[in-house]
Amino acid sequence: MKTVFILIAIAAICSSYTPVDVKEAFLDNKIVPDVLENAPKKIINVSYPNGVIVKLGEELTPTQVKKAPWVTWEAEEDAFYTLMMVDPDAPSREDPNLRQVRHWLVMNIPESFVESGDEIIEYLGSGAKEGTGLHRYIFLVYKQRDGIIEHNEARSTNRMRANRLVTSASEFAERYNLGEPEFGNFFQAQYDESVDRLHARFID
Repeated sequence: MKTVFILIAIAAICSSYTPVDVKEAFLDNKIVPDVLENAPKKIINVSYPNGVIVKLGEELTPTQVKKAPWVTWEAEEDAFYTLMMVDPDAPSREDPNLRQVRHWLVMNIPESFVESGDEIIEYLGSGAKEGTGLHRYIFLVYKQRDGIIEHNEARSTNRMRANRLVTSASEFAERYNLGEPEFGNFFQAQYDESVDRLHARFID
């Protein structure tokens, strides 16, 4: 029952966003041009198991976002999608020399059934180190123009840094003919003590 109420709340909040709202948020927070050339036109619905709902640029804590969220969007019937979550502010917004860090990558998602897609990079919550300020965590969804994609992308578990650092959402989209993202959302987060536990479990 709790899940039903959460989903209703998500739908109510996200339905209130217009394409103008999404564009302005991506521009105001400089995701365009830091990550994308153009802002997505529609919102991604993102909510965490603890009931936290992502609202275009709102600040959340690493503790709030440590578990993988539920993600949905207005998918076309029988279409396949790619979901990506990136941090362009590593190690900090002032010196982003590790930009972009992949926090999540799922390909070949049927409609918006993320759990049925191919999870290549397992979800990793906010990992902003102490003193590095706010980081932007950006969810992007691309429609796969060519249907199911055959790929050889390197994989990473949620205990690995491998295949996450110094990546580019735009270059990835170009490689697989994805075009521009149709859907987007993001939050901001900075350090809390849960980040130390996250980094301590890395095996590489």
